Amino acid sequence: MEPNIQSKLSELETKIDAVYVSVEKTRRYFQITMWVTIAMVVLPLIALLFIIPAFIRSYTASLEGLL
Repeated sequence: MEPNIQSKLSELETKIDAVYVSVEKTRRYFQITMWVTIAMVVLPLIALLFIIPAFIRSYTASLEGLL
């Protein structure tokens, strides 16, 4: 191969490796964002499924004596 073509291929390979590293960092950032979103939205909703019935039960129990 000509030296010019070989150097260009080497330069392209370096750039492709840099793009790959950047893409992996971005993928990791989105993955962390997804897990934080799930933790901040879904887990409280699941907790409310248990908390609301207990609250209603205790609230109606305290009103039972008044009625």
